[in-house]
Amino acid sequence: MAHASVPRPNKKTPPEEHAQQSRRSSRSSLLSFRRARPWLIAASFVVLAGVMAGIWFAGEHWPYRYREVKPLIEDVFGSQVTITRYHRTYFPHPGFIATGITVRRKSAPDQPPIGTVQTLFVQGRWPDLFLLRKRIALVDMTGVHMVLPPPGTRAAHEDFPAGSAGDFTGPDTQILEIEVHDSVLDILRVHDGRFTFKVRQLHIENVHKGEAMRFAVDMDNAFPSGQIRASGVFGPLSARSPGETLLSGEFTFNRVDLHDLGQIAGTLSSSGRFTGRLDAIEAEADTQTPDFDVDRGRPSPVAGKLHCTVNGLNGDVTFRSMQLQTGKTAIDAAGSVAGPHGKETNIDLSVKRGRAEDLLRPFMLRPIPIAGPVDLHAHVVLTPEDPKIGFWDRLHVNGAFDVPAERMTDSSSEKSLTAFSQRAQGGKAEHDETESADAISSLAGPVTIRNEVLTTHGLVFEVAGARAQLDGTFNFHTEAVHLTGSVATKASIAHDATGFKSFLLRPLSPFFRKKPAGAVIPIAVTGTPGNYKVTQNITHKK
Repeated sequence: MAHASVPRPNKKTPPEEHAQQSRRSSRSSLLSFRRARPWLIAASFVVLAGVMAGIWFAGEHWPYRYREVKPLIEDVFGSQVTITRYHRTYFPHPGFIATGITVRRKSAPDQPPIGTVQTLFVQGRWPDLFLLRKRIALVDMTGVHMVLPPPGTRAAHEDFPAGSAGDFTGPDTQILEIEVHDSVLDILRVHDGRFTFKVRQLHIENVHKGEAMRFAVDMDNAFPSGQIRASGVFGPLSARSPGETLLSGEFTFNRVDLHDLGQIAGTLSSSGRFTGRLDAIEAEADTQTPDFDVDRGRPSPVAGKLHCTVNGLNGDVTFRSMQLQTGKTAIDAAGSVAGPHGKETNIDLSVKRGRAEDLLRPFMLRPIPIAGPVDLHAHVVLTPEDPKIGFWDRLHVNGAFDVPAERMTDSSSEKSLTAFSQRAQGGKAEHDETESADAISSLAGPVTIRNEVLTTHGLVFEVAGARAQLDGTFNFHTEAVHLTGSVATKASIAHDATGFKSFLLRPLSPFFRKKPAGAVIPIAVTGTPGNYKVTQNITHKK
């Protein structure tokens, strides 16, 4: 800069005069510097004092000292916390890193730990620090492992005693973002084992007492297994009544393995939305299961729509309405899955003008024995899960059905019934191999299902010229039928029997007459797939 102020030499200026001008310029610059030096020194002291004051201010108000951080973490977790290692960070952002964290309930410090955290990284902002804002930019946690006792048990009461919900009102210090990676939530089961929820990613924004927060989660469900992705708004947290906390959002639940539920199978996918209070979440969802079956039956597509209310405090679910579609058959249902010590399912379902083959297909490994329209209603109970018993032992069904126009799908069975119908009308049985007339024109009656066996008392079916009433069973596993009862025919018993049996029964015909029918004949329907038989059962063997 001094060099730039020196006048350029002039070829016409003598050397002596040029030297004098240079000396005068140097003396002037030195004099100017001497005059400005006090101000430069003062400014330097001001800057240095400001830096020192900033350091002192940051030191006095530094929020990331251990004695400040430990209560902050306990505030965030609502728990008592111990930390194995801790160190501060300064650049580019203020904060700290803590490892080996153990979490215990404040209200139950003597109980076993409810969780651990491998690494906790907290990051702030310098402007917030200097402006004394109680705000943290980021809390990042890796390897969180929480273990909770079974809901409703004595251990849960000791771990979460009455009034402890006040610990979860949220921190006084605002946290702009919380990130949780590669973590696990274990909920112990009443009998044995645990439900394990693996959390791939959990993102929460605006965690602050008295305010709502936004969230997004990607995790694996414990039972049944499947992937959950959800996002929405949660809060503000209600300390006195947690159930009043509001939430809303959307979700997907995919790759759900229904085999986890017992002797059923299929891969379900669903999507929907939810809104309401934590103790009464209203949810709507659409579901698709392309390969549903029961106990190795035929995989069948099932689509559904449901509206339910979920109690987020205890996991109880009330199904306001469910509409299921399989083949050409629509199933309407409503009920609940609830219970304090294991969830019991209670469902009322009905079918109007459905198809029998659609309902039986998921249960049948072999060809479906009957086909045709069907109406039914039933109450279904699935008792709480117990590793000692299977799905069929837990399933209880009470209901009734009406099949107004049924036919046998097994050709030999249909021919047998068709021939019986023709004889019952007083005609001769024909043997037309191409005939495909429905053998049963009506089938109705009450049913119960227990231990894999369908039982009926008062099953009524009609063929042209005859009406039968039967009692008996059908085994879903072996598909064996055993029904006994009687049939009333228009013709006499001698017409119903053929050959030598007709000759023997003709004298007994008056004893089998029932006005206005021609005869009342004891029969039996027995057999297994491919060998179903309808025979006369004179001795009424059960």
